Amino acid sequence: MFLHLGSDVSVALKDVIAINDYSYLKTINKEFLKNMRSKKFIIDISENDPKSFVITDKKIYLSAISSVTLKKRADNLYND
Repeated sequence: MFLHLGSDVSVALKDVIAINDYSYLKTINKEFLKNMRSKKFIIDISENDPKSFVITDKKIYLSAISSVTLKKRADNLYND
């Protein structure tokens, strides 16, 4: 099963580690994302307006779709 993150990007649900709200970033998380960006681990599909960030086992995706919506999608896939 795949979770659609927006902008024609989907990831395997089994690879998703966390779905987080971008607007509630704490300093430690901002540093983490900055570090991951410098190491080229971040894929920004948000068109410079991230609402959430999705951590997978290989990459971190910045998405324009809210974390609440992504979590609902994941729950629906998982429960089917």
